[in-house]
Amino acid sequence: MLEVRDLMKSFGGLKAVDGASLDVDQGAIVGLIGPNGAGKTTLFATIAGFHKPDGGRVRFEGKDTTGLPPHLLCERGMVRTFQITQPFARLSVIENIMVGAYLRTADRSEASARATDVARRVGLGDRLEAPAGDLTVAGRKRLELARALATAPKLLLLDEVMAGLNPTEVTAIVEIVRAIRADGVTILLIEHVMQAVMSLAEHVYVLNDGRIIADGAPRAIASEPKVIEAYLGRGAAERMSAHA
Repeated sequence: MLEVRDLMKSFGGLKAVDGASLDVDQGAIVGLIGPNGAGKTTLFATIAGFHKPDGGRVRFEGKDTTGLPPHLLCERGMVRTFQITQPFARLSVIENIMVGAYLRTADRSEASARATDVARRVGLGDRLEAPAGDLTVAGRKRLELARALATAPKLLLLDEVMAGLNPTEVTAIVEIVRAIRADGVTILLIEHVMQAVMSLAEHVYVLNDGRIIADGAPRAIASEPKVIEAYLGRGAAERMSAHA
């Protein structure tokens, strides 16, 4: 469904994304992990049209989408969420979700019905009339998911949707993500909560210094020396092996 080949993005002299390539098959949940500053969010933003790449190609459903703006990608079915949630604080929960629903319909009642259904799917069915600004961190994360889902995506790019949540809240979001995939939505996610990555993703890519340094099944990736050193520093894999 998604093919990224040799993608490049620089800011001045900094190569934030340096020849990254990845694939996401239809119906899959794929993880993108890496240490802070690795370039994960920049890679997401470039795939999703928020940055124009300096090189490389992006193909979505077999068509070249390199450099297309976010609103056109959203119309085609590729939508991303943001790590730092920014709801329309003075609007209600349902009004926030309706903003996404209006992509597919101009009818207010239809948008409201779609928003209500999506709110229930993410666990906000009892907060429809609450001001979005009154939601907890966990509630705002659910709202961010709901606004994206209301656009009827085919591919959902989730940027640390579990950041800042406690273990109980993480477990709840994991179940919501599973249900989203069960409804036919393909998912590519950035995540630091390794418990979530291990339980959700069938395939994981590891980004470090803008480059994909490893990919494979989650448990195999977790024991890869290059991955351990990317997170813990040079020599960490050897020290861990010796200790074991």
